Amino acid sequence: MNSRLNYFGNPLAGKILKHINSAAKVASEAGVPVATQELVKIRASQINGCGFCTDMHTKDAAAAGETQIRLNLVAAWREATVYTEAERAALELSEQGTRLADASGGVTDEAWANAVKHYDEDQLVALISLIAVINAYNRINVINQQPAGSYQPGQFG
Repeated sequence: MNSRLNYFGNPLAGKILKHINSAAKVASEAGVPVATQELVKIRASQINGCGFCTDMHTKDAAAAGETQIRLNLVAAWREATVYTEAERAALELSEQGTRLADASGGVTDEAWANAVKHYDEDQLVALISLIAVINAYNRINVINQQPAGSYQPGQFG
């Protein structure tokens, strides 16, 4: 499978990605644990059917020390016993924030209240932003049919 165009090699795309990456970097430095950040990105990518991002973030998480069992169970996190309550709250926020078109009310008050129990205001801003950024990346890669499987951890710096 080939991508529709060389998005990552296109100069205009490079300018756009620079800004998206800058937003992601700021959000990633707001105190949300790296493992939680990767779980959120993986779950959104699974929902959106973005193989490229699922490949990237599972590999990055594994390289950062995430266990295979936790990576294997992200799609079934509700039934899994391997996640903390804080991670579960972030995964729920990620799911509901990604499935906006599927839910007439968006993110429920219950999901938000649960996230507030575990994260301070800056961390909540970071989670919202990380969810928005990964959804943007998912859309870029799905529209472009970016193939999955060849990503190497740290490939993009």
